[in-house]
Amino acid sequence: MSLSTRADLAVRGVRLLDAPVRRRSGAGPSDDGHVLIGGVGGAIPIRSDSPYEVSGNRLLLDGTDMGVDITPVQRPRFYDLATAEGVSYEQIARLHGTNVLATTVVQTCIRYDPSQRCRFCSIEESLNAGSTIAVKRPEQLAEVAEAAVRLDGVRQMIMTTGTSAATDRGARHLARCVRAVKAAVPDMAIQVQCEPPGDLHTITELHEAGAVSIGIHVESLDDEVRRRWMPGKSTVALAEYRRAWAEAVRVFGRNQVSTYLLIGLGEDPDELVAGAAELIALGVYPFVVPFRPLAGTLAVADGAQAPSAELVEDVTRRVAKELQAAGMLGADQKAGCAACGACSVLQNAGG
Repeated sequence: MSLSTRADLAVRGVRLLDAPVRRRSGAGPSDDGHVLIGGVGGAIPIRSDSPYEVSGNRLLLDGTDMGVDITPVQRPRFYDLATAEGVSYEQIARLHGTNVLATTVVQTCIRYDPSQRCRFCSIEESLNAGSTIAVKRPEQLAEVAEAAVRLDGVRQMIMTTGTSAATDRGARHLARCVRAVKAAVPDMAIQVQCEPPGDLHTITELHEAGAVSIGIHVESLDDEVRRRWMPGKSTVALAEYRRAWAEAVRVFGRNQVSTYLLIGLGEDPDELVAGAAELIALGVYPFVVPFRPLAGTLAVADGAQAPSAELVEDVTRRVAKELQAAGMLGADQKAGCAACGACSVLQNAGG
């Protein structure tokens, strides 16, 4: 598949009736279905108005066969289980792609008031819909992780969290959860994701707990964009992010630290690519992902639209070249979003 087609698919989505592994709402970038595109994982928006469709495990564009196999990821067996308390494993953690277990350990956020809320995020909507629980206890996550490894061959895990009012912003609960999972499945590679913790020593605590990579997600390096799209989160200065990234690279190592950069928030493309290059120089992997309007977000209420496929392709191609020149590939991350790559087009561009 060409990069332009993959970028178009990421933005315009696909008509797919059968998507056993999918998510709606939450903290991620889109309402999506998880598929294999020519054997490579992809998280693609499921849209009834898309010109792309799947028929007989083939990708069609306006009815024309694109010559690409596309198959839905099958429902994992661990989804059929529940804790002794009756909580479905699926409410505790979800399969992403074919072998990634993902969870939001605290499904609430101090920034969720409309005046403070990130406009692309719907972290509490999945909680309101009853598809998850508010707080995942360490022992619950350990139980689910063990089953996911045993029954479905899961190899890595992503733990993110809503931001708490504590000075660590939720990172210490992440550390407790990591310890519990590593005790149950010692070989599980775990990425943690959080805002910069107030005490940077917490980054060492996360590593010592057993996390092998970390995502400290800024979404944009343009302060005007940050204030417009994430009024609460933008109060954390970019200087604080840079200190946290530097400490995380010191602790976790080069290319084991990542951050999301969203394409399509209004940031100048040249400045976005230049910012990505600065991150790469720090040893931080810039996971560039197209913004896609997510159900339940303020962005949808505002009528915000996804970026053009041309913009996604241009930015992705340029960032991938920077990554290649620096010898930093997503496939070399030990765990996490960049290691999976399904929500981005970077791996298709060689990043």
